[in-house]
Amino acid sequence: MSGASRLGLTAHDAAVLQNSNTLTLLLRPCDVLARVSPAAHRCAQLEVDVARRLAEVGSPVAALESPQVFVRGDHVVTFWTYYEPVTTRPFSNAEYVDALARLHAGMRTVDLPTPHVTDRVSEAQALVADHARTPDLADPDRAFLAGTLDRLRRAVSGSGRPEQLLHGEPHPGNLLLTRTGPLFIDFETCCRGPVEFDLAHAPDEVGEHYPNVDHRLLRDCRTLMLAMITAWRWDRDDQFPDGHRLGIEWLDRLRGQEVGGRA
Repeated sequence: MSGASRLGLTAHDAAVLQNSNTLTLLLRPCDVLARVSPAAHRCAQLEVDVARRLAEVGSPVAALESPQVFVRGDHVVTFWTYYEPVTTRPFSNAEYVDALARLHAGMRTVDLPTPHVTDRVSEAQALVADHARTPDLADPDRAFLAGTLDRLRRAVSGSGRPEQLLHGEPHPGNLLLTRTGPLFIDFETCCRGPVEFDLAHAPDEVGEHYPNVDHRLLRDCRTLMLAMITAWRWDRDDQFPDGHRLGIEWLDRLRGQEVGGRA
């Protein structure tokens, strides 16, 4: 609220909209969204820079309330326009495909230093290898997860597909249906790689209708994505709601996908 005050916004109250590894708040009565992240994540400035440049080229993205990143102790705060969500109907597959294709088109115009997809995979591999950070991960599960991440990292990096700037996690939770149309949010996971990595986070039907997709690579990316988010859930510092249960459930699902892929 002090950061909002510095921007000239009136904020007497803050309602929690989402409490995970990033805290999302609705400031009132100004109706501005605040995102609060640990400063150690070091991705807030990239998120702001990407969103600002995408908005400039007309991409379907949520607008910034301010381009400033406020540092408060061990946390950083960014401010965004709040959109009242449309809840009377779900997304259509055509809307999702169109919004993601337009986002990717805009991202091809953005030239910013960003990590590669394989850098993010390496972070997951380092987490799995660190017993101190993942103390509850059993040794057989650790070996299985490490092997899966390594195999799929090599498959994606060696695919030979064109690469570009990606959202990183354009799943339905990061796409808002608003009165102005679908808008993507949460650009802290931006990276470079083939579009199939982004499509792996979207519903299956979106990947089926997106143009010029390598469907074998898309299958690999879907399994890789599941392996990565499974690894995050075993981090002792993870704050994702119900994360431990999901870590167990996703390990089982991952084993099923790996068996099916070899069959």
